[in-house]
Amino acid sequence: MRKVAVECRKIGLSYGRTEVLRDVNLRIEPGEFFALLGPSGSGKSTLLRLIAGFNRLDRGELLVDGRDITAVAPHARNIGMVFQSYALWPHLTVFDNVAFGLVERRLARDEIRRRTEAALDLVGLRDFAQRRPNQLSGGQQQRVALARTVVIEPQVLLLDEPLSNLDKNLRVTMRQELLALQRMLGITTIFVTHDQEEAMTTADRMAVLDCGVVQQVGSPSELFDFPVNRFVASFVGTTNLLDGVLSADGTDAVRFDTAGAGSLRLPRTAETPPPGAAAMSFRPHALQMQAVDAVRDPALLWLTGTVEAAEFLGETTRYRVRVSTVALTADQVHFGGTPKFADGTTVALGVAPSQLRYLPT
Repeated sequence: MRKVAVECRKIGLSYGRTEVLRDVNLRIEPGEFFALLGPSGSGKSTLLRLIAGFNRLDRGELLVDGRDITAVAPHARNIGMVFQSYALWPHLTVFDNVAFGLVERRLARDEIRRRTEAALDLVGLRDFAQRRPNQLSGGQQQRVALARTVVIEPQVLLLDEPLSNLDKNLRVTMRQELLALQRMLGITTIFVTHDQEEAMTTADRMAVLDCGVVQQVGSPSELFDFPVNRFVASFVGTTNLLDGVLSADGTDAVRFDTAGAGSLRLPRTAETPPPGAAAMSFRPHALQMQAVDAVRDPALLWLTGTVEAAEFLGETTRYRVRVSTVALTADQVHFGGTPKFADGTTVALGVAPSQLRYLPT
């Protein structure tokens, strides 16, 4: 199967006066597993359905393998889609559900059987061929939906939140199986989800959308470590945000006067913006938390605060710490037998300057 690219060029789509997609520019590389991530109403499912042909763009171009398919009917695009609800025919067997697209294409009976059995082997369901969908678990139904899609040998595979109906443990297993299947087949795959963990554990690259606008595109680690704005910093993982004003403090340092958490003296780097209003982001796990009277690492920047609340999450304990008028989140690794900091305890929070990110206000 030849791998193809998918390209969106300045795509716009509106429902009446409501702009749903605005100047979307994306290129999904051949064979790439690409995720569209965003909250409800961000436009990610609309974009996926547009690629499938169920929505029509108002402006721009949609290219697959370098060919503009804007005017091509959905059934003629050779694009497969797995829906959130799986959309299986309840009255058909597993075999007939998977074979349905091949029957519609009027292939020879032997060819239909060969390809259907191969697709069922691929997802490990050949022994379930004569069952009905209501005799299957949620994970098995999802495998049937995948087999039904890949059996037609699409150039592009679209996945619209296919794991959202599964419980947490099964979602983890299925996303691993999904990625393994995609790697085996090499199909260019676009995966829509609002779950950042799903996107970050499966995608080669991802795009974060908000209000129909692509906010940032990159690998999961790039978006997590180097968000370009407040929305991406807050949506991809958890973060602490401080607003303030930057000013010069000698040749090698700047001063960041925060709105509510005091003043910080920071080393000047290539990423340091010019003086003026700015925002700063740092992740909860980047904070080192210790007793206020403990010896402090001079390489870290330190803030003093009071523990307001703690949540035990298993591998970590998440603290809410009040620093003056600002509440910060600090994640500390949990080790068996280690006591928690009690509510009301005064603590010191340290963060390495390399973990601070400046963001536009």
